Order: sequence, then structure tokens, then C-alpha cells
Amino acid sequence: MSRVLAINAGSSSVKFAVFTTDEAPRELLRGHVDGTGADARLFVDGAERDLAGGVALRPMPIILGVLEASHDDHDITVVSHRIVHGGAEFTHPEFLTPDVMEKLTALEPLAPLHQPHDLAIVRDAMAVFPDAAQVGCFDTAFHAGKPLEANCYALPRALYAEGVRRYGFHGLSYDYISGALRARHPDLARGRVVIAHLGSGASLAAVVDGVSVATTMGFSALDGLPMGTRTGDLDPGVLLYLMDQKGMDSAALSQFLYKKCGLLGLSGISNDMRVLEASAAPEADEAITYATYRVRREIGAMAAAMGGIDGIVFTGGIGENSVRVRSEVLAGLEFLGFALDAAANAAKAGSIGGAGKPVLVMPTNEEVVIARGAVAKRL
Repeated sequence: MSRVLAINAGSSSVKFAVFTTDEAPRELLRGHVDGTGADARLFVDGAERDLAGGVALRPMPIILGVLEASHDDHDITVVSHRIVHGGAEFTHPEFLTPDVMEKLTALEPLAPLHQPHDLAIVRDAMAVFPDAAQVGCFDTAFHAGKPLEANCYALPRALYAEGVRRYGFHGLSYDYISGALRARHPDLARGRVVIAHLGSGASLAAVVDGVSVATTMGFSALDGLPMGTRTGDLDPGVLLYLMDQKGMDSAALSQFLYKKCGLLGLSGISNDMRVLEASAAPEADEAITYATYRVRREIGAMAAAMGGIDGIVFTGGIGENSVRVRSEVLAGLEFLGFALDAAANAAKAGSIGGAGKPVLVMPTNEEVVIARGAVAKRL
């Protein structure tokens, strides 16, 4: 029976799942490879598996081994991939033909932490599953319909025509949450919602009746909220200073901005919110306070972009699991009509709003969106 293998590649981990090719794909198996090198770990359906030495620099052979053990490897007729950057051209799932791969490779400078890694896994999948179709689903696609004022910078128009614009990311997660809202909270889904995807990478989206009208990330995945190791919003003058006074070239700036800043840089301790929350160091506390302040501030900006706000949804690893982050974000939003039910928040309930507008906590599922993208190509 025909199967879809959905691959969700991050910069240091890879999630994968096998689905049926029904119109509403049904999940059959799920796993992820967490980390690389000697510290890599493999989990399948929630249980840790032996990684035969723990080296996971190239995850596709590991994924193939899992599928062979489950007798599903010969049923894979399509491999569907998360691709972080689709640029201005790719706003729907696409077959990953040589021409499309060439265009996506040209976008690597726009997402240097993710795009090369994503495309390397696509090429490995083509070798491991030579008879399967390969489909790309793009994180930028959900935001493609934003109005010009939410999509451009105050730069010469020629640069906008060349593709220098606010793309936005985490679109597969926002797509899933928007669909889940339609199914479970239809009245809210028709309204004005801020979805907070908070994880190692973090962003907000202003979504009106299921359509993105603004988001905190822009041209690259560096913009907006502070993240695990990425700066978030930054005065361009800082970059000029680093170039002129610290002698940084573009390669050094890229390494610095993507790998050494964010929670890690501000705390000097860790990029992991769990480690920071467990630390007694004042720098850890300050890093968390800064991060939650920025989320709170940007929720206000998203509300302004929508002309109001009817609800908030937290998702992503931090959004779903950090009681403190949710509490601190909501602690300044009473003026927008939000209140926190502290007991529900501590219990990690699905609804944590007090006597005010709805505040939800919803797990995301990018893999099923990736599988739907393959089915949408009518394979």
C-alpha cells in the first residue's frame, strides 16, 4: 500500500513520520533523530532506539533502517520534505525537480542555518528512495499573501523586485494550528489570533480568519524574537559597528548572529530554556525576562496589525512546555483583555486563559502538514 514519508529537518535534528496517502493522511509511525555525532539519539514512537554507535551526521540511512524494521520501506511512494525557504516563487507544495532544486539552492544565503541542511537531506532521500517522488513544502508559503506594507522594507523598490522582502517562517506550524483552530474552536478561528511558535527558533504570526497578515520573522530567520542562539530584532547599526570596530566579515557575522547570540549569548550559560529555568544565575533569569518581554511587546504589535485581537495560541517546544514563559508573556497583556488561570497554566492545560479572552496551548504537527502537501500533489 502506498505510503508518504514526511521529513521535517531542523538544523540539528530531524523528525520523520509515515502516513497513509488518504485525503486525510493517517499517521502510522513517528520518530526523530536528535542531535548529531556522538551525542545523537534516535526515538521511534516515543521509545529510544539504539543508534549503532550514535553517529547521525546523515540521518537518511537511519530512517531507512527504522522503516525496514517496520516493513514499510518498500511502500514509500513519495517523500515529502519541509523546506525552510521557498522565496517569492514557491508558495505551494512542489515536486523537487532538478530545476526546482537549483532555484532552492540559490536561496541558501537567505537561510544558511537551514536551507543547505534541508536540501542535503532531499538529495540523500533521492538516493535512498530512487523510485519515490520528492515533494517540497515551504515554511515561507503560509505568509505569501501578506499585504505590501507587511511584506516590504523601506529600501529601493529594485531590491524588493529582487526578493529582498519579509518572507516569514514557521509556516507549516502556523498552517497546522490554523487548521486545528478551525476544527476545535471555529469561532476563534474566524477572528484575530496571535499564534506564538516558541522554540529554539521563535516567531509570532498575526492570523485573521486563517490568513497570515503579519509575522515577526522577515527576510531571514534571524529577525523578530530572540531565539536559542539567534539575535532576533537588531539595529543594523550594530552590524556596521561589528564590521568596523571588531573586524567581522560576512562569514564571521553569520556565525556570530546565528550561533552565538540569543538566549545563549545573553545568558552566557545555555540556549536551552529548560537549563536557564533551572539555573540560579541572575544572567539566566535576565535572559528569560528579556525573551518574555519581547514576546509580549510583539504581541501588541501583531494586535495593531490586525486592528485588535481575539485570542492567543502558544505552540512549539517552549510555548507548549514552559509554565514560566507563558505566565510572564501574559502578565502584561491585561490591557488587551487577557488574564491567566495560574492553576491551569501550571497543570499545562489546553486552555489557560482566566476571565478574559481565550488563551490556548496547542501542540503543533508539522509532519502531517508535510504529508498533506504530498497528497495535495495528487500522487
